[in-house]
Amino acid sequence: MFADISFPISSYQVFTYKIPNDLKSQLSIGMRVTAPLGSRNVKGIIVDIKTKTNFMGSIKSITNMIDDRPVLDKKLWQLIQWLSKYYNCPLGISAKTVLPNNLSMKYKLKTQLYVKAINNDYDLLSRAKIQKGVYKYLKTKKTLVPVNSLINLCSNPNDICKELYAKGFVELVKKPILPKLAGLTFDPIYKDIQFTKDQRLAIKNIFSAIDSNQFKSFLLHGVTGSGKTEIYIEAARHVLKKNKTVIILLPEIALTPQIAGRFKAVFGEEVAVWHSKLSQSARSWTWKKICLGEYKVVIGARSSIFVPLKNIGMIIVDEEQEDSYKQESPDPRYHARDVALIRGKINKATVVLSSATPSLESYYNSKIKKLDYIYLSQRFSGNYPTVDIVDMIKESKESGKYGEIFSKLLIEKIENRLSNEEQIILLHNRRGFSPAIKCDDCGEVCMCAHCKIALTFHSKGKYVQCHFCNQIQNSLPKGCLKCKSYNIQLSGTGTQKIEKILKNKFPNVSISRLDTDVARSGIDITNILQDFSNRKIDILLGTQMIAKGLDFANATLVGIINADTGLYLPDYRAGEKAFQLIYQSAGRSGRGKIPGEVVIQSYNPDNTVIDHAAKLELKKYYDVCLQERESLDYPPFSWIVKLELRGTKKHQVENSINKITNSIKQMPKGIEKLGPAYCYREKLKDNYRMQIIFKSQKKYDPVGTRLQKFYNSIIMNSKINVSKNPRLIVDVNPTSLL
Repeated sequence: MFADISFPISSYQVFTYKIPNDLKSQLSIGMRVTAPLGSRNVKGIIVDIKTKTNFMGSIKSITNMIDDRPVLDKKLWQLIQWLSKYYNCPLGISAKTVLPNNLSMKYKLKTQLYVKAINNDYDLLSRAKIQKGVYKYLKTKKTLVPVNSLINLCSNPNDICKELYAKGFVELVKKPILPKLAGLTFDPIYKDIQFTKDQRLAIKNIFSAIDSNQFKSFLLHGVTGSGKTEIYIEAARHVLKKNKTVIILLPEIALTPQIAGRFKAVFGEEVAVWHSKLSQSARSWTWKKICLGEYKVVIGARSSIFVPLKNIGMIIVDEEQEDSYKQESPDPRYHARDVALIRGKINKATVVLSSATPSLESYYNSKIKKLDYIYLSQRFSGNYPTVDIVDMIKESKESGKYGEIFSKLLIEKIENRLSNEEQIILLHNRRGFSPAIKCDDCGEVCMCAHCKIALTFHSKGKYVQCHFCNQIQNSLPKGCLKCKSYNIQLSGTGTQKIEKILKNKFPNVSISRLDTDVARSGIDITNILQDFSNRKIDILLGTQMIAKGLDFANATLVGIINADTGLYLPDYRAGEKAFQLIYQSAGRSGRGKIPGEVVIQSYNPDNTVIDHAAKLELKKYYDVCLQERESLDYPPFSWIVKLELRGTKKHQVENSINKITNSIKQMPKGIEKLGPAYCYREKLKDNYRMQIIFKSQKKYDPVGTRLQKFYNSIIMNSKINVSKNPRLIVDVNPTSLL
């Protein structure tokens, strides 16, 4: 017998090996083994087993078996093959992306001894006073009790419990100590759910799709607070009744605790949480338990789309417009939303893309009937927040105060909410204290030595950091490198600076900040959100982490401190992203019985994005966007591929990208080339970056195959080595051109 094995190497093929006689009955597809590759033994995964092979050369044998059961199945392998082909990534690298790195670790669960009293007369223990005392205590408990928790009752609880067991007074049970997944959930907000007419129709349509046992895809477009999560739960109930499983994708780890808490409250121990913040042991253990079928619902971030659930009935992609679903590095640069649709097709499952602000692509696909459209137009509370725009330039002129962080209106509304014991959420999408350090004499901005990016000053710890390569300087620059002046000033505003201003202005108010500087782990995020949910925090200040998916009934005011952030970046999605962030942030207000308010501070209040976002006119803004995209042949009206060269030597990058340009003899009809040009962020992590963008009109190339053939031929003709310096990076359907 023979096995085809895929290795985590830059190869687009599998390799055939003999199966040793002693392993023939033990090996199956989806198990990992070691086999000789060149001069060393390498870990790989079996993707096929066959009795014959057409390979005529010498065939080596598998040397060792790693797993005692498969870690992926045929359908997951089919998905890996699609990943490899669609994203132009070697097969082994695609497989490596799907499987957790730590699966090779032998993780043995520790066990803990539990005890439970059996109905009996404890007077029979009259001669054994300590045993009687322990048994009397156990009789008051209805559930299993950890033996080591009895240490306050006796000095040797293990021995005492074993003696009670021998006498027939208790039962002893060994249970595994599970990885700490509970820390990634918190107690949910319970609502008295009375489904609206729109919700009932949505549930009916999704149920019908699930019952069909065929692939079906939906765009669930619901305004913020319209009860999308409740629909997820009802649909998941229906799936589980049919003995099928559910994957729920979330874009931010910040969303995981609340939604995971809601699902755990309904489905209990059938829910697993999966994302990058889990410990290695927890990831390994959880993956293997999913393989065994011990979890029916998996909730988590991008990589959750690859969990080895069998018999998948539904995949939900919450906040489907989010860029965090796109893997930027390493290869394959997949988009979890697209992978979800393909996995849904492979598994004949229902896929629900959901958002209050869908991506323009999904919105357009619903208009042309590629996705079934479900619209929820009403909130549970029935109250959508009122929105005020503050023109910060006008206010500065009228007050004579320039550079103020807070408008007079926002301060007044904060004070009002605090007096009413209501909570406030403030959004500012810039972390640190000051996002720029500038020379007051010549205007030079202090840049990272490894990236062409401005350094950010952090007041806590008083250090300077690049937010792209994370390099840290432990002190502020003493002078300007250009003009040698010592007149160095902090410029701009980050969340740390705003937190300081708030604490000075409201000294007796509980204020917390939620950004990646504070929340280093999933537990940190959970604790902050739990405290806000329990009203221990009055004002929650944060970056975009707090803008989506969170549901706090007592939060009645949202302040967007600078709505213009990111609005004028040189990217065709800049306006769309700014609109979505403002709209989503506004939706955090007034989700309970008390009407909510939103204050949007802007230096460009007449901008189309700001104007439509303030009026909550999503469909009007999206129609404007679609017209612009169509006139410029940008997605959703075209396919895009970005070829990017990265290298440490500037001239080598330029020479390599010129090779690619010179290899293009003729542009096919419907395909347009932009560039070559330096990327907006020209240098990152000591690498210079240049790019060529190819656009292929969908009217000539409906599924993108013409574009794929074209750029593959370019790569072959230019003879650029994808793995050497400079390195060629192929990004299919990039979410950003920056």
